[in-house]
Amino acid sequence: MTTAAAKQTRGYTDIGGHQTWFADAGGTRDPLLILHGGLSDSELLLDRLGPSLGERFRVLAFDRRGHGRTADTDAAFHYDDMAAEAIAVIDKLVGGPANLVGWSDGGNAALLVALRRPDLVRALVLIGANYHFNGNMPTEPGGSGPQALRDRYAARSPDGGEHFATFLAKSQAMWTSEPTLTTNDLRKVSTPTLVVAGDDDLLTLAHTTSLYESLPLGQLAVIPGASHAVVLEKPDLVTRFISDFLSAPGTPKTLLPIRRKANA
Repeated sequence: MTTAAAKQTRGYTDIGGHQTWFADAGGTRDPLLILHGGLSDSELLLDRLGPSLGERFRVLAFDRRGHGRTADTDAAFHYDDMAAEAIAVIDKLVGGPANLVGWSDGGNAALLVALRRPDLVRALVLIGANYHFNGNMPTEPGGSGPQALRDRYAARSPDGGEHFATFLAKSQAMWTSEPTLTTNDLRKVSTPTLVVAGDDDLLTLAHTTSLYESLPLGQLAVIPGASHAVVLEKPDLVTRFISDFLSAPGTPKTLLPIRRKANA
């Protein structure tokens, strides 16, 4: 039997006039687009989540501008631009609706895609995502960044390792000023959504709960013994939650509905 990995295409395609690295398992299964986190790249999530999800889905991913194997530009980073990239990728590679799984910055971008183009999103999984920058926990300045991140960036970026300082500064500028959605904005999301977070996440639990409670078709999974890097720490558990949710992404049938009964 040919595996999803054996059929996968990896290379570059033009997205908005910019050569963008992508991966596409191909085939006829339901498409699932993975959106990587900040200071990260698609291969990291493809390695951790791809094999399991690939058993059921046509898994796709791409490196956003300035991330992974996609070159940077002079422009600042903005979540609106990241969402526009994702929309362009879906339009070009899928040509119709897809399931979106976004981690961290990728989750923030995925949420904007669902607001802008609900016709392109079958279901949404937001892992360590925030709808407003005030949901971030106070942390020490990143400085030069962990060496492992610098090394991974240098090994992949067309801009070279010396560009990491610029890359980090652009990311931090975005994190301290974006996103700026409100709970009223979240109530407009018509897509079934699973919110996932570690119990010791970079985002406050109150903010994560607010995100979940404001989504009309939201579900929540807080994973114990995990941080913002939950997808790397507990990939098997994360993929199980994703698969279970996507198998029936509508309103779940429970014995004692409270919140869902009120929203019905």
